[in-house]
Amino acid sequence: MMFTGIELITSVLGKYGRKSFLKRKASDAGEAGRALEELRGSLYNELRTSEGAKRQQQRLCGPVVALTFNFMVSVGIIMGNKLVMGRVGFNYPILLTLIHYMFAWLLLAILKAFSLVPPSPPAKATPFLLLFSLGAVMAFASGLANTSLKHNSVGFYQMAKIAVTPTIVVAEFVLFRKIVSFYKVLALVVVSIGVAVATVTDLDFNMFGACIATAWIIPSAINKILWSNLQQKRNWTALALMWKTTPTTIFFLVALMPLFDPPGALSFKWNLNNSIAVLTSALLGFLLQWSGALALGATSATSHVVLGQFKTCVILLGGYLLFGSDPGYASICGAFVAICGMSVYTTLNINETRDTSNQNSKQTFDDQNEKIVVNGV
Repeated sequence: MMFTGIELITSVLGKYGRKSFLKRKASDAGEAGRALEELRGSLYNELRTSEGAKRQQQRLCGPVVALTFNFMVSVGIIMGNKLVMGRVGFNYPILLTLIHYMFAWLLLAILKAFSLVPPSPPAKATPFLLLFSLGAVMAFASGLANTSLKHNSVGFYQMAKIAVTPTIVVAEFVLFRKIVSFYKVLALVVVSIGVAVATVTDLDFNMFGACIATAWIIPSAINKILWSNLQQKRNWTALALMWKTTPTTIFFLVALMPLFDPPGALSFKWNLNNSIAVLTSALLGFLLQWSGALALGATSATSHVVLGQFKTCVILLGGYLLFGSDPGYASICGAFVAICGMSVYTTLNINETRDTSNQNSKQTFDDQNEKIVVNGV
């Protein structure tokens, strides 16, 4: 068959055009593959260091995500622990806390086996005594919290948290010379008054429960301060810190069991329903510890306490608006006052964080300009 001139040119251009297109397509795919491999490599290298893992935690879990996560889990575990120690009849709060931490340690070991626990900072950067102290304080804070929840109502349990706020402010000033502005102190006072009025109708407690709640205040405050400080100042991530401190916490919980738990733990009936309830509480306990650590790393100890008081007000108002409960006019007004104070405190925190970030950015820009000038000279 004879080709005309136009057909011949079209055939040649089509053949070489297809080859060129296929080469270009293969080249684009190769570049995309190399870019993906470089991204994976850079992400893997960053996660191999404690500083890089901390940056990834900050990117993926900012203040809003961390506080929301902690809020949802905290509401669930308060109700879950009340159910376990009430309807199920598991009246051993320290043993329940021990089960929580043993379950958490098992999950962390599984994550560690799959290299999902970020690396810890160098040993010389964080003294062993500090990690040991954190594990011990965490045992007292968690164990006494569950003991207080057993002997007191949820309202009194939340009332005790009011005293944690000034304890944290004073402790941070003594330890780190951290000063809280007058307006933030005023907002915290409004929050405390509002929560006190909101929960005054649910103050079922006894003398032993009140003593436990009082003893819980200082360990709780120190626990939150140390968790926040180690993550923000020493490049620890939440999971890495949990992995290092959980064994110490388990050791001290075992020591606390004979002091605060009643006898008869071995006679508890471990049927299917009771076991599921306790294991569900243990899973929530792990999520609470993790979410609390994330929240403390993303915000501050005081903000974490304010979040706890916000949960109380939301539960109270939610029951009134959705389920028709009647806590009383004073409690509703107190909840609204507390939420207004929390809004003001959050706004002041955001503005303070923005100002600090702007100052750091300006300082970095000035330093870079200074280097350019020096190099130019």
